[in-house]
Amino acid sequence: MSLVNPNLTEPLRVEEYEERERSITFHRLRVLLDERYFLLKAAACGLALATVIAFLTSVRYEARTQLMPPDSELGTSGLASLLALTRSGGLGMLAGDTLGLKTSGSLFIGILRSQTVEDRLVEKFNLKSEYGVKRMQDARRRLEENTDVSEDRKSGIIVIGVTDHSPEKAAAIAQSYVAELDRLVAELNTSAAHRERVFLEERLKTVKQDLDSSAKNFSQFASNNTAIDLKEQGRAMVEAAASLQGHLIAAQSELEGLRQIYADSNVRVRAVRARIAELQKKLEQMGDGDLSTTGNADSGSLYPSIRKLPLLGVTYEELYRTNKIQETVFELLTQQCEMAKVQEAKETPSVKVLDVASVPERKSFPPRLLIMFLGTLLAFMFGTVWVLGKARWDDMGSQHPGKLLAQDVCAKIKADLRLNSGNGARLHQMRDKILWFNRPSNKD
Repeated sequence: MSLVNPNLTEPLRVEEYEERERSITFHRLRVLLDERYFLLKAAACGLALATVIAFLTSVRYEARTQLMPPDSELGTSGLASLLALTRSGGLGMLAGDTLGLKTSGSLFIGILRSQTVEDRLVEKFNLKSEYGVKRMQDARRRLEENTDVSEDRKSGIIVIGVTDHSPEKAAAIAQSYVAELDRLVAELNTSAAHRERVFLEERLKTVKQDLDSSAKNFSQFASNNTAIDLKEQGRAMVEAAASLQGHLIAAQSELEGLRQIYADSNVRVRAVRARIAELQKKLEQMGDGDLSTTGNADSGSLYPSIRKLPLLGVTYEELYRTNKIQETVFELLTQQCEMAKVQEAKETPSVKVLDVASVPERKSFPPRLLIMFLGTLLAFMFGTVWVLGKARWDDMGSQHPGKLLAQDVCAKIKADLRLNSGNGARLHQMRDKILWFNRPSNKD
């Protein structure tokens, strides 16, 4: 087995190729060893620069709150039952995604990321001034960058993370997310129980107005006609009329007996006759009294006339029945409205906080040790590439095509930048400093 040498026409054997590769590797290691002080300086400069960047970067804190997965599922009852049956482990979430079902957790995340919630938080915490922007759109974008909302697919727990320069404000914004979520869920609830409750409340307002009107009409009628309880009043008036009739018959019998004994001018006869006239007058008032006078409270009569009782009874019963109907309807609607409120509370997804957002005690950004390590590593790698590239450049012959091309390109760039002008002098100074920094050390 042999390999072709790109510089020679004779093929190379495997052993010769491996030996050549080892020699190239040793040569590169030797170059790196010779330039070890330069690499140490580059790493030290990278460490210093990374340290400055790490400590000049503004500190940020993250406050996190966790919400329990909602109890109720959205969608039709059949699909919700299927999702509830297959919810064990990750199968429920997989079935929900496959069948197109959306859980209440997905709804919560959508509400948390909605423009309505973001606008309320921007206005509440004056984030436009905090972020130094003038437009609401920019403030919402910055808030989205500082907020992370995610859901655990297995447990369904929703995690809200908010970062800010102030730990107190980060915790306050995270808690406000939960408060606005609970508020919007209640406002935007579109369940059947919610619609029923809204309808019943509107219906209750109308029935209450009708009930007040019927009660007012009934009370005015009873007051104008002294109609407290027509059944009892009628029974009392009939009994009173019967008693008067009995007294009248007795007085007439007594008068007939006295007229047989005494003359009409006798005192006893006149007294009995006067009593009979008074009884007849009372009977006439009870039986033939006018409703407009005797039935009026201002006339001094305690009861309406007997002859007017049937007419009053019809109106009284009509008003009484209307009032009772309105009372019954109002009572039933009140019960149904309370039941709808209870059902709405059951169907409304509740926001249950598992972990309340507390004020963070440690910063979440920047990771200073990591930045310092990466800066040192990148500087060392850049120095290594520079050293190996410079060594490769020096190993090239003066007539190497690549070197000639690079020299031509640099010459053209220098001509275009006019390096011989005033600006060019400064570039020359920078080049001289770089060459001085890369000069071979005496310690080598």
